Amino acid sequence: MEMLTAKEIEEMLQVDRSTVYRMAEAGRLPAIKVGKQWRFPADEMSNWFEMRMAPPLPPARSAIRATPVADSQSPPLAGLLPLACVQLIQNSFADLLGVMMVITDMEGAPITEVSNPCGLFASVSEQPDAVRKCVDSWHDLATDIDLTAQFKLSHLGLLCARSMIRVGAELKGMLIVGGIAPDAWPPSAAELEKIAARFHVPPTLLMERRDDVYWLDDGRKEQVLNFLPRIANIIAHIVDERKALVNRLEAIASLTQL
Repeated sequence: MEMLTAKEIEEMLQVDRSTVYRMAEAGRLPAIKVGKQWRFPADEMSNWFEMRMAPPLPPARSAIRATPVADSQSPPLAGLLPLACVQLIQNSFADLLGVMMVITDMEGAPITEVSNPCGLFASVSEQPDAVRKCVDSWHDLATDIDLTAQFKLSHLGLLCARSMIRVGAELKGMLIVGGIAPDAWPPSAAELEKIAARFHVPPTLLMERRDDVYWLDDGRKEQVLNFLPRIANIIAHIVDERKALVNRLEAIASLTQL
């Protein structure tokens, strides 16, 4: 069976790679996950494509570019969350697990305030350029096609992990934990200078706060990874319940106007 890659599907549909992954994960494309990679059966994709293309072909392709997924007009995650309530929940879990925690959109832009920030992150995040680097790190987590929560090194050299927040068939955001020292922490003076240059902060700042991070043994790290998707599911459930409540209230309001 001939299999197509995500890059080939991206070119075929004229959408970006993240949209291809979201459609595959949601079951909107015929796809098979091989290890960490998505593969697409060529015959099934050909049938799928022909069923959705109406002649003439060029206008159909331009329509796909304009609206790559049917629910692209749905509100962003920030507009779906009761932020004050979610912030309290996030703060509580961050304290219990002993890690930093934040909710972002799929671009890595924070929606909530960072809970329980470690001292190193707190000092670096006072610099605007450093904040942008942190957002870049979070955005990189969104581009990983493996949806399993696993630790990766951030641009700051600390461990972070994420779990996706799904609303309906869409991946709308991420729950991210971080501020955790890797096994090789603290880095050498030379490595700290590289990190400082990356974040445009003085090396002395990193030297002063390099130990002000979260030290977790392997058991605690495993616990964090196990809890992460469960917390993300709680957030998603809150969104679903809030949407259902809003729909009921709108239905009641429409009845009162009859």
